[in-house]
Amino acid sequence: MSVNIDSKEYLERMNAWWRAANYISVAQIFLRDNPLLRRPLEKEDIKINPIGHWGTISGQNFIYVHLNRVINKYGLNMFYIEGPGHGGQVMVSNSYIDGSYSEIYPDVTQDEAGLKKLFKQFSFPGGMGSHAAPETPGSIHEGGELGYSMSHAVGAVLDNPDVIAATVIGDGEAETGPLAASWMSNNFINPVNDGAVLPILNLNGAKIANPTVLARKSDKDLQKYFEGLGWKPYFVEGDNPEKMHPLMAETLDAVINEIQSIQKEARKGSAEDVTMPHWPVIVFRTPKGWEGPEKWDNEQIAGTFRAHQVPIPIDASHMEYANDLAKWLKSYRPEELFDENGTIIDAIKELSPKGDNRMSVNPITNGGLDPKALNMPDWHTRAVDTSKRGTDKAQDMSVLGGFIADIMENNPKNFRIFGPDETKSNRLNKVFDVTNRQWVEPRELSDEWQSAVGRVIDGQLSEHQAEGFLEGYTLTGRHGFFASYEAFLRIVDSMLTQHFKWIRKANEKSWRKKYPSLNVISSSTAFQQDHNGYTHQDPGVITHLAEKKPEYIREYFPADANSLMAVMSKALKDENVINLITSSKHPRPQFYSVEEAQELVDYGVKKIDWASNDQDSEPDIVFAAAGSEPNLEALAAISILHEQFPEMKIRFINVVDLLKLRHPDVDPRGLSDEAFDELFTTDKPVIFNFHGYEGLIRDIFFTRHNRNLSIHGYREDGDITTPFDMRVKNELDRFHLAKDAANTIYAEKAADFIQEMDKTLQYHHDYIRENGDDISEVQNWEWKDLK
Repeated sequence: MSVNIDSKEYLERMNAWWRAANYISVAQIFLRDNPLLRRPLEKEDIKINPIGHWGTISGQNFIYVHLNRVINKYGLNMFYIEGPGHGGQVMVSNSYIDGSYSEIYPDVTQDEAGLKKLFKQFSFPGGMGSHAAPETPGSIHEGGELGYSMSHAVGAVLDNPDVIAATVIGDGEAETGPLAASWMSNNFINPVNDGAVLPILNLNGAKIANPTVLARKSDKDLQKYFEGLGWKPYFVEGDNPEKMHPLMAETLDAVINEIQSIQKEARKGSAEDVTMPHWPVIVFRTPKGWEGPEKWDNEQIAGTFRAHQVPIPIDASHMEYANDLAKWLKSYRPEELFDENGTIIDAIKELSPKGDNRMSVNPITNGGLDPKALNMPDWHTRAVDTSKRGTDKAQDMSVLGGFIADIMENNPKNFRIFGPDETKSNRLNKVFDVTNRQWVEPRELSDEWQSAVGRVIDGQLSEHQAEGFLEGYTLTGRHGFFASYEAFLRIVDSMLTQHFKWIRKANEKSWRKKYPSLNVISSSTAFQQDHNGYTHQDPGVITHLAEKKPEYIREYFPADANSLMAVMSKALKDENVINLITSSKHPRPQFYSVEEAQELVDYGVKKIDWASNDQDSEPDIVFAAAGSEPNLEALAAISILHEQFPEMKIRFINVVDLLKLRHPDVDPRGLSDEAFDELFTTDKPVIFNFHGYEGLIRDIFFTRHNRNLSIHGYREDGDITTPFDMRVKNELDRFHLAKDAANTIYAEKAADFIQEMDKTLQYHHDYIRENGDDISEVQNWEWKDLK
């Protein structure tokens, strides 16, 4: 193409691309046939129930074609994040114009028949949704739940120094808490080692039915707002395409030059010495529903909330408005955009970036630029000695920190930790032996483990940001985990749901590559939050994730440090799953050898011979535990029972991979009935000590032969109290477990024993309220092997 990229003619061709994208986008909402209006519209041409969103489309299409221009001019490695909640046509329409959509979906051809198929499938049964979904070329961000476009963008550019994430932010989205918080993410982008995020705030003035807050702010106020947060705002405003094209081109040239200047200057020196630059942000003001219907039924449409969805009420049952739809579509002059075969003319297609430079097929959006499996160290070198089983104590998360430090040393450019200011609190301090927190704002002498370069990003107290960073990082082919206080994982459980939905749908597309696992560590759990109290006690994320499709969810409950490291070693190698790992951070007795820990992780569940005395015969009762405290209390209960009732035949089962207990009809990884019955028997009483809500265990056993089940889990009883008293309140403790077992097996014979347990519980109750600490029988308890 010989046209000068800075010429008026080039801008005119860009305007033609924009009109083509708008035409294709509108037609996707309404049409199922007659894609180029070769004849008058008929009932059969219109969808029975047109569904979609028009309000953000034209502005985004305008932005998209201008981003194509700077990709061509500067040779950029750039991709597109579509933040506005709806408007999936944008990325579809533009990828169709650049040819990539037809490359990926060959049945959607570059002609009139292909246009018909493209239009009909949008928001149509068996077709595609109205978001930039996994089915959409070039997308890593769906936007079904608003607020995460910036955090996904930042996660994507970390350790990708040549990438620019062009991130369009809807002005409705800008009002969400997560997005408002994400303006602070410039504190964590190092211009030497990381790429750049180019936020484009698309202020079109309205949401579904209300004005938007930022759109009503003056440019002066917005300038102060963004400058105060460390950004440099550029303003592009108007509704006249003849003026807007040169203004946008000029602005994007300035912005790209500024990004490159920031990076060039920073890269003259050390990544350690950088300070936070003032990255550019574009404030793009255009009317909602720009270049669409101005009015309808004597009410203003363009520039108002009425443009949000389907602005004119035409459908197959209301053909009286067919001429209005035709007028709207013809306003884009399709006869100038498509040839006689319905193919987009060469003068438009020539504007497209070439090959992988097209945003729709940038490799970063499909599994990453250069995805690599982790170089995993051997966790055995960090193993805890358990030869004095249940006697020596260790902090599981602290031990894990050493193993994670080894992983970081082996993988200096594709592994990170994310969290909301809780890495130290969750006892992962040993990682700071090999790295720092990444933080490019000014630092003070009192700061700890902070520098401009680090593999830990936990400097913002926002679960949304941390989890969003991890999603952006893993969706672009890298590895890591997000560690948070258990109760506040509920803040992001909808984000985890959205990620699950993404990987599930992406896995159904043969052209989509697999993603590294999304790993979530749940620590500071309900049974440890003695000083924070009831507000910090909620293990509900366990049940929430267990309700999702089982192929994509793993839930691990390591009972000690060796089990935790074995779990992490496996989890970090997984693909296309969410791993939830619930772990202790406080000193705990250590029980399982290296070999036992590995077997527990490999098989998910194991009978523990040293805590069982059924000698491979039928037990009188089965104890099972999933979780650190449940494991400890079950073992303590077994020791009490064995001392009091040595003839009682007890089997103890430790469960690490909980969802493997589900029936294979529910979960493909589930134990067969034969394997389940071999462990739990078909009819013997089972006392299951569980870290989470009891309903999940009840569901697991519902389809099994043995439903002779007593569950001790979290019962929504909490307070500011001691760690052991939290277990007592939920009857997860050794004394309640021992009472339950004795009453189940011996009934009246156990009356004196049950009375003794009740006396101990009352003594515990009175003691902690007097002394503020747990009774010595609990604090000094040690495991003794059964004889």
